[in-house]
Amino acid sequence: MSPSVTPAKPREIRESVVIRFAGDSGDGIQLTGSQFSAASALAGNDTATFPDYPAEIRAPTGTLAGVSGFQLHFASRDILTPGDRADVLVVLNPAALAANRKWLKPNGILIANADAFQAKNLKMAGFAENPLEDGSLADYQLFQIDLSRLTNDALQGYGLSAKEVERCKNYFALGLVFWLFERNGDLVEEEIRRKFANKPLLLDANLKVFHAGWDYGDNTELFALRYSVPPAQDIAPGTYRSIAGNEATALGLVAAAHKAGLDLFYGSYPITPASDILHTFAGLKEYGVRTFQAEDEIAAICAAIGAAYGNQLAVTGTSGPGIALKSEAMGLAVMTELPLVIVNVQRGGPSTGLPTKTEQADLLQVLYGRNGESPLPVLAARSAGDAFDTAFEAARVAIKYRVPVVLLTDGAIANGAEPWKIPDVDSLPTIETNLLDDAAKLDGQPLLPYLRDAETLARPWIKLGTPGLEHRIGGIEKWDKTGHISYDPQNHHNMVKLRQAKVDAMTAEIPPTRLEGDTQGDVLVVTWGSPYGAALTAVRELRAEGQSVTHANLRWLNPLPPDLDAILQRFRVVLIPEINNGQLVKVLRAAYAMDIQQYNRISGQPLSVAEIRDAIRNVLPHENHFQEKRP
Repeated sequence: MSPSVTPAKPREIRESVVIRFAGDSGDGIQLTGSQFSAASALAGNDTATFPDYPAEIRAPTGTLAGVSGFQLHFASRDILTPGDRADVLVVLNPAALAANRKWLKPNGILIANADAFQAKNLKMAGFAENPLEDGSLADYQLFQIDLSRLTNDALQGYGLSAKEVERCKNYFALGLVFWLFERNGDLVEEEIRRKFANKPLLLDANLKVFHAGWDYGDNTELFALRYSVPPAQDIAPGTYRSIAGNEATALGLVAAAHKAGLDLFYGSYPITPASDILHTFAGLKEYGVRTFQAEDEIAAICAAIGAAYGNQLAVTGTSGPGIALKSEAMGLAVMTELPLVIVNVQRGGPSTGLPTKTEQADLLQVLYGRNGESPLPVLAARSAGDAFDTAFEAARVAIKYRVPVVLLTDGAIANGAEPWKIPDVDSLPTIETNLLDDAAKLDGQPLLPYLRDAETLARPWIKLGTPGLEHRIGGIEKWDKTGHISYDPQNHHNMVKLRQAKVDAMTAEIPPTRLEGDTQGDVLVVTWGSPYGAALTAVRELRAEGQSVTHANLRWLNPLPPDLDAILQRFRVVLIPEINNGQLVKVLRAAYAMDIQQYNRISGQPLSVAEIRDAIRNVLPHENHFQEKRP
């Protein structure tokens, strides 16, 4: 039976709440956070999440290197970020407190597992004294709870080992927080029954502990208030589900394959944070999806190119280090002019860098990181849900123009989740493959594998194995139209120009740039990728104060939107916040020969609303300059 959601204590209505769970990487923090997120979405709240976990599979218990965190923002209004700082921080050991205290707001609620604050753990976390006792946490509402002892008490007589009992304490914390925020526990109970279906003892134990956490909150005098966040009222009607960016990317590509009438092939080598795309695809075999876990990144993309030659929607996915290895084969896909989607889930670099942390530092790599003149289109998703639409668009463009397309996401998008309105598949546009599948279509003329469509400059996509349509592909330069090997200087010049012109022609696919705010004014904030939500929120807050600030987000990074130059010229200051050293700034300065301001922080964490708001304030023109015009 699910715990009752009828409040027995006074409640405080909140418009929004940010909760951060933190503990050791073996404490089930990601599971705890995701289940609270799902329950909040089911309650009708808008939600946004940010999982923040270590790269090590199992760092030493109790160390800072092993701390895993999960932040959730849930609200009764539309939200775009997982929140800057937490209203509530739940820590299961001293290291979690040391690593996450900076994320808790002043006077925020701090729930600490007091049992874990022992001498050994305090020393490993870098505390000279116990912070629960030395007064250093006076700025917070501190609630010390013996989570480990209470979990053990709840499981007396179950016959579980001390280790098994300790692993259940996250469900005690989850039950307590469910009570504190009046969440319905049915979803958690269903998940426990599913996860432990073959382990009835653990199933009963975790249900017992979850209820014990709820009952502790309901019966103790520790908490004087409960908190309620009503359902969101400004969300478009429809059927929603919670979705993470990697899953949305995979589903967008499957939808595109369905609308094109093609099977999908995904060639990949496991790499954080892109591996969940492979995991998602592997569960979709009944939808014509074939997955290939290759021995390395090079084999993965080369197999995908072979699948494209075999008339499948070919996809390969990776992160920055994998793009480095795939770069030669990306050039091969450019030369063969076959449709291919290359997903790059960006992470901190260079080299191995920060495998589980987010970054946007691969833009210049995917634009220019190949030998020769090797242009290809680049699109970027702005959020977890938007990854579906952007992936669908990338596949459509790849098929229409016979070209490899790079789809950029990043760690924050890939692992973060938000409510996603499930689209009507019938409403998605049909993708025409226009396969050349019959030699009779040539009307007696010889096959010209590089004869181009007048509108798109795309060459034919020839159905593999069709009699009379045999042709050669490869990495050596092709003779225009015939596709024969060519070393002719003028032909090479012409083919380079044609491949560039094909990418340039894609500007016809780009809709008018959407501006939130005025069409001209003091400051235009331009974003791409995951800073979208924080920047748009900051712009909205400043506009509410009467500031002349506008926001634009770019999905297309190559080619750039055809209206972008004129838009930039209408604002006195253009500011671009990025999680890199200013890569889009470099691209736009080169394209438009104009001064652009930048804001950059490259710490493996998403940009916050507060810092972008401050960055905008720093570039706002002084009052006596408001009438000046930019040259």
